Amino acid sequence: MDTQTQDPSAAPAATRRGFLQAGGALVIGFVLPASGRAAVKAAAADAVPISAYLRIAPDNRITVVCGASEMGQGVLTAIPMLLAEELDADWSLVGVEQAPADKAYANPMFGMQATGGSATVRGNWTPMREAGAAARAMLVAAAAERWKVDAAQLRTERSFVLGPGGRKASYGSLAAAAARQGAPAKPALKQARDFKLLGQPLHRLDTPSKVDGSARFGIDAQVRGLWVAVMARAPAHGAKPLKMDEAAARAVKGVRQVLTIPSGVAVLADGFWAAKKGRDALQVQWDLGPAAQLSSAAVSTMLDEAAGNADAVARDEGNVRDAAANASATVQARYEVPYLAHACMEPMNCTAWVRGDEVEIWAGTQSQGPAQGILGAVAQVAPARVQVHTLMLGGGFGRRFAPDFTVDATLLSKLSGKPVKLIYTREDDMAAGYYRPASVVRFEAATDAQGRPTVLRAGVGSPSIMAASGFLKIPASGVDSMAVEGLADHPYDIPNQRIAYGRAEPGPQVWFWRSVGHSQNAFFIESFIDELAAAAHQDPFEYRRALLGKSPRHKAVLERAAAEAGWGRPLPAGRARGIAVAESFGSYVAEVAEVSVDADGTPRVHRVVAAVDCGQTVNPAIVQRQIESAIVFGLSAALYGRISYAEGRVEQGNFNTYPVLRMNAAPKVEVHVMASTEPPGGIGEPGTPPLAPAVLNAIYAATGRRLRKLPVDTAALRKA
Repeated sequence: MDTQTQDPSAAPAATRRGFLQAGGALVIGFVLPASGRAAVKAAAADAVPISAYLRIAPDNRITVVCGASEMGQGVLTAIPMLLAEELDADWSLVGVEQAPADKAYANPMFGMQATGGSATVRGNWTPMREAGAAARAMLVAAAAERWKVDAAQLRTERSFVLGPGGRKASYGSLAAAAARQGAPAKPALKQARDFKLLGQPLHRLDTPSKVDGSARFGIDAQVRGLWVAVMARAPAHGAKPLKMDEAAARAVKGVRQVLTIPSGVAVLADGFWAAKKGRDALQVQWDLGPAAQLSSAAVSTMLDEAAGNADAVARDEGNVRDAAANASATVQARYEVPYLAHACMEPMNCTAWVRGDEVEIWAGTQSQGPAQGILGAVAQVAPARVQVHTLMLGGGFGRRFAPDFTVDATLLSKLSGKPVKLIYTREDDMAAGYYRPASVVRFEAATDAQGRPTVLRAGVGSPSIMAASGFLKIPASGVDSMAVEGLADHPYDIPNQRIAYGRAEPGPQVWFWRSVGHSQNAFFIESFIDELAAAAHQDPFEYRRALLGKSPRHKAVLERAAAEAGWGRPLPAGRARGIAVAESFGSYVAEVAEVSVDADGTPRVHRVVAAVDCGQTVNPAIVQRQIESAIVFGLSAALYGRISYAEGRVEQGNFNTYPVLRMNAAPKVEVHVMASTEPPGGIGEPGTPPLAPAVLNAIYAATGRRLRKLPVDTAALRKA
């Protein structure tokens, strides 16, 4: 069955009670508290958070309702696979539907319905399997009752219950009776050796709809009578419109209304083109206020000071001062990364309709649960009166966790009294904030006579994502864990360490970006470890390997990546290899990049080899594709990614000034997924952190020039 989404032109979506269908369909609400214990209810109306839902129709078709958002990472396949495995379902009969916004579909790791942090499989690994196992037990009980036999005599296979004497009953024929059975509170789960679906590269359930064009993304939403809105967004936080030509905008054919809201000025029209022409005609002049002084140079200075004065201690081990005094040598370095945009292919958009005390939106959002509360406050209605239809996301990377585009659309609908589809242009979104934080780190290491590090000091200067989020609080220690993740918990065996955080807020809004703090901190620590290896005149792979005695999973992926990449074997003239390893979101990834540098300083990444230990896998084909995607994403950032400021304004606007990797520059990528019995780790993000350091370490190996700032400065690599 293809993925189904709500038809925005239809009546409002049915309630959860409406999931109950006639004709003997089985609808089971599995109540899955965060503890993982399952209490199963026989009707969706009785379900309480946290829950997942299963429907079995008389024709034996199975529908799994997925509470997570699909943004290409494969949750509309992974979630059904988890349930179908324990259900002993026929995969060819399994379909999936997107869940409505309801706290019943909260991710157990978050306690809210949201998608991010590579947490969907991690959060649902046990609950969804328990849901399938409980349903299977109920179907078996129904068959035992029908045949008057002991349930222990029955078994299941491919959506059938099989009994003595060749008896056989389809799940569909048993569904109505099964719905009346008591459900086990803690059903037995399969051992991994008995899996038939999990660990297999099964076809994705959302592929057919994407191929035939029937998949519905946020921008596809249509509501009768809607107006389309395009905004002149405030170019900086707190900026206010000083002057605009509203008459010129209204003179554009099709323009219906011009509205000023806190985030900018919106033109509402019959269609996108009219709205955009009207927006352009406004010619808004802005008062940037204090932000007018913002520049990238000022940002660097502020972050540098914060790194130098970092005093919120994230890791403090041994005796740094005394150990440093007895060192044979010291190595110091400063690294820096810029703000980064998410640059999703599908521009930010939301269709909203505020009708009296009810709000209905259609959007590709990562945060349905928070949206209900936020939009309820915007429209001044109860959160329960906010319906969120989650459509597919044309890229998320954390950007669609932000509330701005849903808030603006809801506010415009409330003010205009019309259903409104808001679309941010690429330029507006690029300048809208919600960036990966710029960050600076200052390192100092002391080494012994063998070149091994005995002391590591690091000070990080960065804005706080926790503070910017609105729902995370910085602890009393003052450490934003996201600013130091991947650095404060690095795996290397160094006896004396002090790693501290210094908060600096230059002004731009910061937000979650694919792999969050790991994205910059893996670059920092893996580049610096490479520097230590170079200072010790040791092979960077062997140097790391010797420091990973207490981190066997890091060591295993490092060794696998090196072996598969042919580490130590000769390369064509002008090419070199670099290596890096990182853990994030419970998964371990090592990558080897094979790089050359042209005479004009342009790096060419020819090959990337990745080894991945993400614990037990649901679908290894999806794991491979996510690592490939993360490598391309990370390479775009390493080679080109930069949001810069001059006189208070962002200098980038579209892909001509914010490039992404093109096909002709894409490397050959090899992904090796390692067998593991560990619990599942995340997979949407962990492929990104090791990429930048692997590439820049390879550049150093090829040229002898150490780059400590991203993106790659080709001028610094240019041959004289």
